[in-house]
Amino acid sequence: MIRYLSEDDVRQLLTMQDAMEQVERAFTAHAQGQAFDVPRVRTRQPGGHLHILQAAAPELNFIGYKAYYIQPDKSRTSLLHLINMNQGNLEAIIQSDWLGQIRTGAATAIALRALARQDSRVLGLFGSGRHAQTQLEAACAAHALKEVKVFGRDMQRVHAFCTKMAKATGVNVRPAQSREETVNGSDIILTITRSSEPLFDGHWLEPGQCVVAVGSNALDRREIDTQTVRRADLIVADSVQVAQHESGDLLSAYENGLIYWENLASLGQVLTGLRPGRTRDDQIILFESHGMALQDIYAGARILELARNRGMGQDLPIGAR
Repeated sequence: MIRYLSEDDVRQLLTMQDAMEQVERAFTAHAQGQAFDVPRVRTRQPGGHLHILQAAAPELNFIGYKAYYIQPDKSRTSLLHLINMNQGNLEAIIQSDWLGQIRTGAATAIALRALARQDSRVLGLFGSGRHAQTQLEAACAAHALKEVKVFGRDMQRVHAFCTKMAKATGVNVRPAQSREETVNGSDIILTITRSSEPLFDGHWLEPGQCVVAVGSNALDRREIDTQTVRRADLIVADSVQVAQHESGDLLSAYENGLIYWENLASLGQVLTGLRPGRTRDDQIILFESHGMALQDIYAGARILELARNRGMGQDLPIGAR
């Protein structure tokens, strides 16, 4: 039997704290060579794009993949498949749109705990879409934020987002009047957009800031400029292998000889002490997040465990062995 879990099931089962714990496990296992991740493969068609991410987590006895299809109107179908490595049978199919949002936020939280200054209190946020909500929730879970400045192209949407998230987080979340204001005086700068052009000028950056770029997971997207890369004292990626395939932010810097892939650290290496993280309060640090199937596998395994314990989901009469 295959356990099928809906979006509503996932929203009920997976908390941000659970997601953070599982994503950190995924990063650590990957850095230690105990789990394996395959970069996203995209099949682009006029009617939509299919994206497939694969990973294996032997300690969980799961191998699997997430497949999501996005149409031009942004409607999407997203499903995570968990396969028992020892027995070879499919154990779960999990709707994974919300899962993708919360695990992406969880990766940001883990990065901020490791790379941002411990006294970080002010966040400058570029973006107010659906992923911005879980990104902000994650940032609040990582640090005791006092103020969040939000910038976006649609100010009406930004105002609505600020009102909603101020109530949800208990933090002063307010619109920023300009890109400069979003950057100036912020301890953390977080970008979560679909922009194809840099959102701010790297010359504006101040010592000690941590820049977290989440939206540029394709070569035709770019949220930060070359100057930001140039000024970063340390650049960390969720996966350097994935960054090589799809970091629109870093490709130009690589082509211009400003960075070398082998010099970049993965977040898992920082978490396990294999590579240094922040060593001084005045360092400017850039974290590039692109997404890894391994994050979905670990979070999905936790969702499945919770669902079985609570009798949630639906068993499909197929795949029994």
